[in-house]
Amino acid sequence: MGAYKYMEELWRHKQSDALRFLLRVRAWEYRQRNKITKVHVPTRTDKAHRLGYKAKQGYVVVRCGVRRGGRKRQNHRGMVWGKPKHQGINQLKFERNLQSVAEEKVGRKYANLRVLNSYWINQDATMKYYEIILVDPSHTKIRNDARINWIVNPVHKHRECRGLTSAGRKSRGLRKKGHRANGIKGGSYRAAWLNRNTQKLKRYR
Repeated sequence: MGAYKYMEELWRHKQSDALRFLLRVRAWEYRQRNKITKVHVPTRTDKAHRLGYKAKQGYVVVRCGVRRGGRKRQNHRGMVWGKPKHQGINQLKFERNLQSVAEEKVGRKYANLRVLNSYWINQDATMKYYEIILVDPSHTKIRNDARINWIVNPVHKHRECRGLTSAGRKSRGLRKKGHRANGIKGGSYRAAWLNRNTQKLKRYR
């Protein structure tokens, strides 16, 4: 087995003594730093490379902390001047996952870079920490690399805000293939519904 395979096995056993100690110490360190921090090397090298990271110019890795928990409704004194159905304040959950929120936070801060992918690195009682892989679309090394220069195209600006990254696609329910994806044929469940409920008649019939 190669080195990355051993690293993968290590990260797979998060309850082992070694990893529990490492995560506890790192969580303390992350709490002292800024929520969004650029890191020189990825914490999980094997995972980063599986998600498209290359150790060369034009690639940036940023760590982002996101507060855990649901999303309380922002209403003054918790008062909703409407029907009882809409009066819930506390037990509401945000539609997207925290990983896509972390991607969006980083994408807004580093607006000149493109979000490629992200992965979990740590969490404690109040925070979850992710590392986000960013690509510089104006860097010559990126523009000349045929494997990654698709991201230079302007349609990929702020893809993290439009649910096009892996974490974003997960919250849209698009991580399915085959017969399980019947409900999302055409790109989304709305597209599938519209397709099924539209009457199509041939011109000459």
